Amino acid sequence: MFDFVRKHNRLFQLILLILILPAFVLVGVEGYSSFIDGSNKGVATVDGRKITQAEWDAAHRNQVERMRSQMPNLDAKLLDSPEVKREALDQLVRERVMLAAANGQHLTISDERLQQLFRADPQFAFLRNPDGTVNKNMLQAQGMSSEMFAQRLRQDLTLRQVMLGVAGTAVASKANAAAAFDALLQQRELQLQVFDAKNFLAQVNPSDAEVEAFYKEPANSARFQLPETAQIEYLVLDLESLKGGVTVSDEDLKKYYEENQSRYTVAEERRASHILIKADKDAPAADKSKAKARADELLAEARKNPAGFAELAKKNSQDEGSATRGGDLDFFPRGAMVKPFEDAAYALKQGEISNVVESDFGYHIIQLTGVRGGEKKSFDAVRAELDQEVRKQLAQKRYSEAAEQFSNMVYEQSDSLKPAADKLKLTIQTAVVQRQAAPGATGPLASAKLLEAVFGNDALRNKRNTEAVETSPNQIASARVVQHNPSRLPALADVKAQVRAQLMQKLAGEAAIKQGKERLAALQKSGDAAGLEAPLVVSRAKPANLPPKVLNELLRADVAKLPSYVGVDSGEGLYVVARINKLLPRDPAVIDEARATQQYAQAWAAAESMAYYNALKTHYKTKITAPASAAASGVAP
Repeated sequence: MFDFVRKHNRLFQLILLILILPAFVLVGVEGYSSFIDGSNKGVATVDGRKITQAEWDAAHRNQVERMRSQMPNLDAKLLDSPEVKREALDQLVRERVMLAAANGQHLTISDERLQQLFRADPQFAFLRNPDGTVNKNMLQAQGMSSEMFAQRLRQDLTLRQVMLGVAGTAVASKANAAAAFDALLQQRELQLQVFDAKNFLAQVNPSDAEVEAFYKEPANSARFQLPETAQIEYLVLDLESLKGGVTVSDEDLKKYYEENQSRYTVAEERRASHILIKADKDAPAADKSKAKARADELLAEARKNPAGFAELAKKNSQDEGSATRGGDLDFFPRGAMVKPFEDAAYALKQGEISNVVESDFGYHIIQLTGVRGGEKKSFDAVRAELDQEVRKQLAQKRYSEAAEQFSNMVYEQSDSLKPAADKLKLTIQTAVVQRQAAPGATGPLASAKLLEAVFGNDALRNKRNTEAVETSPNQIASARVVQHNPSRLPALADVKAQVRAQLMQKLAGEAAIKQGKERLAALQKSGDAAGLEAPLVVSRAKPANLPPKVLNELLRADVAKLPSYVGVDSGEGLYVVARINKLLPRDPAVIDEARATQQYAQAWAAAESMAYYNALKTHYKTKITAPASAAASGVAP
């Protein structure tokens, strides 16, 4: 048979082509198009331009990276939530709306304005060199070139202009601010009487029949339901587990130390002061010659009196940033200054003054005032660090091979984790898990992928190992269900004490409410304040430890006629009866007139900005088409 196939190979190829081609035409083209268009699918449109799923995904990834860099310990599950994803889409839509508005209004930022804002804005101080130039090392650390940074800054500043006309022109009169804050922070003098459920517990004694009836009520079943759990064994392969099996000799450590001396040497930094006579690189030759002559004169003065360099810099340097400090630029590493300046500074000995140095900014006279760093740490001082580093590198090299072995063994010998554990010298661990990671869970037990595999049909029914799951970078895990406990309602005998306690709390709460309402009715009828607590003053700024629901009800109660009587069930086992004696103006100590006016203006500006943004969305026909299941509801389409 196979000889026949080999002899008639071309014939079989033709037959296969005839069979496959129609299927591809009918099904394959559509499937291929769907595959290509999946990431190109529109999730929103702004001004007729589509925002694709791929762009949304990229925006979400960038948002996650920013949040992780700011809060490294943030739960990864929160970053992958529908709310965070929707926020990324909303920000992307807002950026596109602002770009459309900026283009429609012909807004732009000139190069001169860009330079001025960069040098003046305090938020960019960490990106500025002492001479006002961009610190390229800082940009590189953030994955940007100078051109990328300038482009991004220009776009951000352009987009700000769209809203500036609205946000920057809000007007708030003192009278309007006062009226708003008077209403918000109005004070009321009250007398209270609190009926607490815990004070009625001794009065309630439910029978066994009542406890059983309470337990069987459908509405109460969920309170006592035991969650679905799985008792598992699991195995983890990561760099840490592999490092333990790595042996490193002193010879290997010393070799690594010699090959990486720069890593164990403190980087040299130099401190210098300078006098700058400005001369742009494109300035006319006559102007540059005049600046050079002035720098030569100052160099001669500096060398006559090196101790007076700082005073000379204060009077003559045209570097506004350093002149007031006597030209001091503080310590800087290699790469922080323009090359001609750096070369000259690193060629000097401490206290020496350089010749006139030309750069793109003009002519510098440099005095070296300090040197630090450059020391090499001894082998013994860094031996422990070397050992960990070399072990980690060797484990990293071993990881790929070990991960493949791990994956194959837990799959091929799926009835036990022991073969893989023995082969790779790993420890089998145990745990009890639910479908959702427990609060505070770490490592593999916090992995949604691993838990999903644990509660898969094959793992639950057949007690087979899960496939090897990547639970974090350089970490894979497999688990096996030892015992599965479905969600169930326990027998009453097992939870009777818990059921009885909850029923008693419910009955005590009902008793507190009943007595509180009776007291309220008596007050409304007689007005007798006997038994009420001493008067106190409350407001939103001074809640007096009242539950939020109670405070809100007391502050919204009708006070057309005083005294007024109010009863509020807090929903937390408290019933509060209150007599409102009088209204008082807001406390001026909480917020003064100037601050009130400022905050009112900010709130008004925010409201106007949001209204303007919504108008822009309508004008530029903004529509969000992402399905509700893909993200939580946010800004309306």
